[in-house]
Amino acid sequence: MNLMDATGHRVSGATSRSLEHFEQASRELLCMVDDPAATVDRALAESPEMTMAHVLKAWLHLLGTEPSGVPVALASCEAAARLPADDREERHLAAANALAHGRWREAGLRLEDLSARYPRDTLALQAGHQIDFFRGDSRMLRDRIARALPAWDRTIPGWHAVLGMYAFGLEETGDYTQAEAHGRASVEMEPRDSWAWHAVAHVHEMRNAPREGIAWLSPSRQTWSAGSFLGTHNTWHLALFELELDEHDQALRLYDEAVGGTGSSVVLDLIDASAMLWRLRLRGVDVGRRWDSIADRWAAVLAGGGAGQYAFNDVHAMLAYVGADRAAAQGELLKAMEDTARESADNGEFTRDVGLPVARAIHALGAGDAARAVTLLRPVRSQANRFGGSHAQRDLIDLTLIDAAQRAGDQPLAAALAAERAALRPHSPLAQRLTQRLRVGGMA
Repeated sequence: MNLMDATGHRVSGATSRSLEHFEQASRELLCMVDDPAATVDRALAESPEMTMAHVLKAWLHLLGTEPSGVPVALASCEAAARLPADDREERHLAAANALAHGRWREAGLRLEDLSARYPRDTLALQAGHQIDFFRGDSRMLRDRIARALPAWDRTIPGWHAVLGMYAFGLEETGDYTQAEAHGRASVEMEPRDSWAWHAVAHVHEMRNAPREGIAWLSPSRQTWSAGSFLGTHNTWHLALFELELDEHDQALRLYDEAVGGTGSSVVLDLIDASAMLWRLRLRGVDVGRRWDSIADRWAAVLAGGGAGQYAFNDVHAMLAYVGADRAAAQGELLKAMEDTARESADNGEFTRDVGLPVARAIHALGAGDAARAVTLLRPVRSQANRFGGSHAQRDLIDLTLIDAAQRAGDQPLAAALAAERAALRPHSPLAQRLTQRLRVGGMA
């Protein structure tokens, strides 16, 4: 019996019951809520020969960039490879296998070709969209989804997620008006679509509209955070808006409630925790012993070869190690990144071009060598997208460079950077303070 999924694709080896679990897991992943990994395991328990259930399990363990997820993904790919598959399923398997072996570009291209042939395959669109994000490819974040739009309309299950992904791609390419409209439309259609909430939060961040961002996220917090594995990240955005208004106590309260204070060791949560504490550090805010907990969790995650697998993660681990003054951990991480930088794999390039210089700069700042940090950061700030993340996340590099220039006593550079920031964020209290303090001829 050939069963079809909700968007009209054949699913090899499925039964009615396993397909029901698979569809639920797919919906959970589209909204980034609940526990799709557990749900897809129920599909596999019902039907161990369901090829796409193994593939979905592989994607679920790859898209979080968790070092521990790679062996699970490889085993899932091996299991799927032994089963019957049609053209679409074979393409999925090849893309997941490429990513499991660290071939980010190949995986993205394979999914690009898959979506050109099967534009209603939401898993291919979502996995490709996330790979574009992890590679910092703003244009493909938008265009991968745009290419599929003619095949979609609101009658097709998953339309809200397509709108939400397109909204984020539009935001990352600077089309804030359309991005906000599509993101809001997605949330109206599916209030639990975490990525759509996230896309509109990014619009307010890039517009430097923190009050509008708080108005978007704060009243609806129970909706977008309930069971969401993007709940920490969207709370980070809310805290970022508070920080932009100089509400440091509010930012720390949110941090303790739902960012770093949760005890989570999920890599994406640790990235947010490290980034928020670093921003507070650059503002001179005392965060107490909070760094120690985050550094401990990074050490556990990266133990046994996890360091050096993805440059964006490594840089955020370095923030925590410097914040907690863990000299030995800093040295070990730099050594792992230096080894990776000599490799030909995609992450070798991410590390070589951006990750390692940024990690070395953060290490230098921790050691009191601000001039070296400036020298390391200036060449990479304009190409930092090459190691992944969003514009909002990579803003940390610019903030760090301003701080390093001040500490190094390079007042003309610091003043120029502050003026640049104030031009983009004219209503930012921090930007205004920096320009007032760093006017050429004023006090450094």
